[in-house]
Amino acid sequence: MNKNEKSIIERLLRIEQILRLRREEHSRLNEYNAGEVRHEKQLEFHRCAKRNRWILGGNRSGKTEAGAVESLWMALGRHPFRKNKKNITGWVVSVSYEVQREVAQNKILHYLSPSCIEDITMKSGSKGSPRSGIIDTIAVRNIFGGVSRIVFKSADQGREKFQGASVDFVWFDEEPPQDIYQECRMRIMDTKGDIFGTMTPLKGLTFVYEEIFLNKRLDPEIQCFHMEWADNPFLDKAEIELMTKSMSEEMLQSRRYGKFMLDTGLVYSEFDENIHVIEPFDAPKEWYDTVSIDPGLNNPLSAHFYCVDYDGNIYVIAEHYEKGKDIDYHANAILNIAKRLDWHFHNGKLQALIDSSASQRTLAASKSAVELFYEKGIAANPNVRKDIFAGIARVKEYFAARPPRIFIFKNCVNLIRELKSYWWSRGDIPKRKDDHALDELRYYIMSRPKNDRRETKRKSLQELYKERLMARSKYRNMDKDFIY
Repeated sequence: MNKNEKSIIERLLRIEQILRLRREEHSRLNEYNAGEVRHEKQLEFHRCAKRNRWILGGNRSGKTEAGAVESLWMALGRHPFRKNKKNITGWVVSVSYEVQREVAQNKILHYLSPSCIEDITMKSGSKGSPRSGIIDTIAVRNIFGGVSRIVFKSADQGREKFQGASVDFVWFDEEPPQDIYQECRMRIMDTKGDIFGTMTPLKGLTFVYEEIFLNKRLDPEIQCFHMEWADNPFLDKAEIELMTKSMSEEMLQSRRYGKFMLDTGLVYSEFDENIHVIEPFDAPKEWYDTVSIDPGLNNPLSAHFYCVDYDGNIYVIAEHYEKGKDIDYHANAILNIAKRLDWHFHNGKLQALIDSSASQRTLAASKSAVELFYEKGIAANPNVRKDIFAGIARVKEYFAARPPRIFIFKNCVNLIRELKSYWWSRGDIPKRKDDHALDELRYYIMSRPKNDRRETKRKSLQELYKERLMARSKYRNMDKDFIY
């Protein structure tokens, strides 16, 4: 082999190596959640059509991977679950440039094939080695023929650096300041774009807790997803167990489960939206039980419709929750729900439980709320058990049970919101705030028998044989006593 032939072979080997590396890098995006083992929570996030989506997850739960892939799918025009378009601009917002380089930028470059890159603009460092520097913008080739821009921004720049532009999506890698979040919402208005965030809630009850997690304004475009270590099939189970044992319970709640934590703690920490909240279905009429009401005028009046299946499991299937209205309005709203559900009536009245305070008359009213509801067609029973500590303990039992013993339809948004925002205060007393639905939930559960799960025991052959003999004997005696 001469020198020229050797040089040609070496060049061919280098080209083959480059092509192999490019194929491997390109396949990373293609192979994301495409094998036999899949991260189902990531796929659930990607499939969601809402325009304001957030993953609240623990560290290493797979949330950042989902954010990076979502950004690339949109920029490349390759999103498998959304309408794609070309020439889009997206922002990737990190808490600082240093965090950007180590986390979001690193994930984007991991999944982005070099063959898809049109150009890179750097804030610092060389674009020949973008991983070690800080990227300003990546221009990527969109499959529709255009060029999209992924712009990296830092929250510590301040709100002013987020003004003026119009973008198609914003990915928040970890929790942003509220003013930057609001500014970014303005940036996607004219494009009807998307906001999505991936974060571990370590800052306490910030605006994300109120506006996103609780969704107090009931924005129909907001959707939260929860990820924990067990949801990530690529984490070693033995390592999960080892790490779990090394952490305090408070640290686990945020670092593993991605839950908002306060020193005083959630009252109903057993409530898990992924387990206890279900899609509505047509419950059998045989399951219909009763309605529970917590009255209010200036405060919200809360009413829910409760069902019980043959195993004693509770289903909360409908909700009326409104404030600033009189009893005539509330009664009509509750009766309309009852008619829509074809709920049962007794002697022409809808049966319900209600707070005992509703039986009292005030100086300003000649009739009590119970009497007014009765006149409107709702027979509300005020004889409810109001012991708050016993009631909370019973409710916690239902949520803690495995398999679950209580299910809440997804459309009961205010009950779900209150369950997520009910905190203990000092002295082991719950904070009396946003608890109207929770009060009537307690009234209802306290009206149930203590152990109301109906267990069915399979009868033995001997027992069945004895029953048949007894039945035959009964019919013979009836035949003898019958007078023709």
